[in-house]
Amino acid sequence: MEKVRCKWCNLKNKIYADYHDSEWGVESHDDAYLFELLLLESFQAGLSWECILNKRENFRISFSNFDYSVIALYDEKKIEELMKDSGIIRNRLKIKAAINNAKIFMEIQKKYGSFDKYIWSFTNNKIIKGNGTSTTSSLSDKISLDLSSKGMKFVGSTIVYSYLQAIGVINDHESICFLNKS
Repeated sequence: MEKVRCKWCNLKNKIYADYHDSEWGVESHDDAYLFELLLLESFQAGLSWECILNKRENFRISFSNFDYSVIALYDEKKIEELMKDSGIIRNRLKIKAAINNAKIFMEIQKKYGSFDKYIWSFTNNKIIKGNGTSTTSSLSDKISLDLSSKGMKFVGSTIVYSYLQAIGVINDHESICFLNKS
């Protein structure tokens, strides 16, 4: 019998279905993974998540295996190299934001001990049950505002909400989905 998944999941795309089944909404506390998804979410702005997932491995190669300590050191030469890379989203503002956000990510780590401690502190380490239809919330508004105040770019409330869903802070699997735990 076929598993019933969230309606947004394109079952014809194995990458997308696998992401839904094994990553999306899974509680994560690994800073390297948290940065990877933050970078990918920032590139999603104005695009579909499916498009980003399809380019994920290209992003991994082009962005130094998502190593924020390396990305933070990218210079203008590296930006130009990335702008010529057809395997990723070639948007100068998003590329510069990734570099900027890597630096701020490390500042947050230094201040809070880890990015994980920072991001989960907004919910006192509790998973929030979503309704499966929202694209923003008071929580994503608050985190977006805080990240923006620290200087991060491409972290609007909708992107942050999507990020919180991805890393498991918000469990937003639809009621019909086999992964819904309500």
